[in-house]
Amino acid sequence: MQGATLHAPVDERIEERPPASRRLPSVVYVLALGTFLMGTTEFVVAGLLPEIAGDLRVSVARAGLAITVFAVGMIIGAPLMSMLTLRLPARWTLVLALGVFAAGHVIAAVGDGFGLLLAARFLTALATGAFWAVANVVATRAAGPAASSRAVGVVGSGAMLANVVGVPLGAFVGQLMGWRGPFWILAVLAVAAMALIARSVPNEPRGGQTVSIRSELSALRSGRLWLVLAGCATMSAGVLGTYTYIAPLLTDRAGIAAGLVPLVLVGFGAGALAGFLVGGRAGDVRPYATTITAAASAALVLLALGLLSAFAVPTVVLVALLGLVGFLGTPVLIALGVRFAGKAPTLGSALTVSAFNLGTAAGSWIAGQALDSPFRAAGPALVGAAMAALALVPTITIALIQGRRGRPALG
Repeated sequence: MQGATLHAPVDERIEERPPASRRLPSVVYVLALGTFLMGTTEFVVAGLLPEIAGDLRVSVARAGLAITVFAVGMIIGAPLMSMLTLRLPARWTLVLALGVFAAGHVIAAVGDGFGLLLAARFLTALATGAFWAVANVVATRAAGPAASSRAVGVVGSGAMLANVVGVPLGAFVGQLMGWRGPFWILAVLAVAAMALIARSVPNEPRGGQTVSIRSELSALRSGRLWLVLAGCATMSAGVLGTYTYIAPLLTDRAGIAAGLVPLVLVGFGAGALAGFLVGGRAGDVRPYATTITAAASAALVLLALGLLSAFAVPTVVLVALLGLVGFLGTPVLIALGVRFAGKAPTLGSALTVSAFNLGTAAGSWIAGQALDSPFRAAGPALVGAAMAALALVPTITIALIQGRRGRPALG
């Protein structure tokens, strides 16, 4: 699938339909392998913060900037790279992104300074944003309109699987080999993924309508797209802002041994994987009800997590539940972003990636400040509950707008 084809209009007539029963194309699962690497690198740092802070002689809160900087890189990288690669075939955009991704990890692994680590993370994030934006559109067009949310859910499930396997395994490897070990491994795997993507993603001859930056930017006139972006940002601010500092909550507040933290992260990742897959299927039938339910549920779970975090067992259960509800609406919001962008689906996808990461960056910064509040380690969860509740405003508004257009408000 090549660049011009990617930018064809996306059919909006998919509001109310039965779930698709046919199998998704194999390329969707190949793309999920790429997002597995992307998801692993984005949050593996969360399990390595103490090791990074000790080796580079910075505080744990300052080490958390490695996550914030990555989010900022994706905010800029997703739309920027989608525009710069506008006429490049999708296959080669994805391969190039993986090559830059690998280079960024090598720089991080050999670097000797916190500033260089942040620069490497930023470079890696630019590549990640480009890959994710194009992968979402390749997947939705390969699957067809009736299974677009499901396809996005499968692609995104690679990143969620990373939280089940990649992030905890990375934390374990980091404890054995030092924090640089996971970066070397990710670089090698990215090179292998380049060959797989090059062989699996079609390189169709150029055809279809001519694309331009002006036609892409026309998507910015869509009010519904901006509402989707607001929903993406507020949801990720609440959920992932809290997750950035989940380790201090588990060890300092709940009294869980540091060696057991990776197991709790597995629970979060398993919940997130289930949420992405369930949300993708539900979103193909009732997209607006799914996003509203996700926002309300995430706010309630985060509030409960903050209030009950002094108790180990409820905390572990709530962390897993947070993964489930926190990502229930994600594939739906991405699919809606692609749809509401009209003739610029790649930019719509890129902007949802940017919005999620803008929320992560802002949420992680606010959560870091909350660590110094009277609530201490529970502060990020309580602040996260308020941010997730804000996601109800855009999601409900979208449902009402669609209702006025003659579609079921909660469809």
